[in-house]
Amino acid sequence: MAPNLTTASALFLTDTEGSVIYPSPPQSLTSRKTQQHQSSQHELPSSGAVPYYEWRIVWRNVLAFIYLHGGALYGLYLVFTTAHPATFPWAFLVAGLAALGVTAGAHRLWCHRAYKAKWPLRLILAILQTVAFQNHIYEWVRDHRVHHKFAETDGDPHNSKRGFFFSHIGWLMLRKHPDVINKGRTVDMSDLLQDPIVVWQMRTYLLTLPLVCFVLPTWVPIHFWNEDPWTSWYVAAILRYTLSLNLTWLVNSAAHIWGTRPFDKNISATDNMPVAVMAFGEGWHNYHHAFPWDYKAGELGSYRTNFSTGFIDLFAKIGWAYDLKTVSPEMIKRRAKRSGDGTYRGDLGVSGVPLGEGHDHEGSLWGWGDKDMPEEDIKEVLITHKSEAETS
Repeated sequence: MAPNLTTASALFLTDTEGSVIYPSPPQSLTSRKTQQHQSSQHELPSSGAVPYYEWRIVWRNVLAFIYLHGGALYGLYLVFTTAHPATFPWAFLVAGLAALGVTAGAHRLWCHRAYKAKWPLRLILAILQTVAFQNHIYEWVRDHRVHHKFAETDGDPHNSKRGFFFSHIGWLMLRKHPDVINKGRTVDMSDLLQDPIVVWQMRTYLLTLPLVCFVLPTWVPIHFWNEDPWTSWYVAAILRYTLSLNLTWLVNSAAHIWGTRPFDKNISATDNMPVAVMAFGEGWHNYHHAFPWDYKAGELGSYRTNFSTGFIDLFAKIGWAYDLKTVSPEMIKRRAKRSGDGTYRGDLGVSGVPLGEGHDHEGSLWGWGDKDMPEEDIKEVLITHKSEAETS
């Protein structure tokens, strides 16, 4: 996943769009070792030289993250000292509901189009995604589709090749690399603008965001069990929000570094069970990058490690979720045998192979509807809970 916390739609965090590029490194920056591995695919028309990307730190975001993490530690202290016994469970409940707005909503429904949903479920998911405060659906989807199409390049918003810290939180402290912006313009987003609920959420975001993300979660403990306002703010709002962000960010960082690569050994994305459990099933990341249109975002059917799948299946039973797309066992086995690292649990007998250095992104997909999706893959996709037409 790729939550972008820092755009004009954010209330206290500033825009990360834009950065500075030079035809060659400025003299004052030539000794900066951290920049040596950066490269851009842009060519200057006048000279043909490869531009040099200069980091531009967004200090307001840095200060905001310092406050959030400091406040979260203080909130954790209050949980064990003065907080009412019901306040932390309430915060946990809000965090879980908000997570579903991201995993089942922004990620699997709107970004990858792995299933369809009738308007009541879409409205619920849009509200829950607003509670999560990871930017409105349209922008979340744009950044995540770019991440899939251009993973591990400068066009990836949280390029894992730039290290754990950058892919976890550092990318939100810097202006975007020019490739992220330019590649983002190439991704089709027309389907989002055709969804009235997505448009409604985008237009009302500045009003609804503070109410459902901060005000309401803080007010409930104060009103119903007479919690101290100061304690409620730091436990139900700041601690809850900061923990939610870090669990989401682990998909971008930890699940691109530690774990197995059963389906594609040539990409950094891994299958990481601890992340899968904490992120409601989003940690089966190697599988997900191999088959981004699968509504389960993982091969395993266990709800214990994929709570989001259980949520979608529940609404499929009442008809609010339908056209659930998944991958046939035969396709999974072929992919694991062709490009996996040998850790796939099928009887393939493939020996382990280390992560490859070169990865061809020509066939990378952002999900169902990507114009580059092979016709044979489309024909093999399994669709359950089919519906002739959506009731909008």
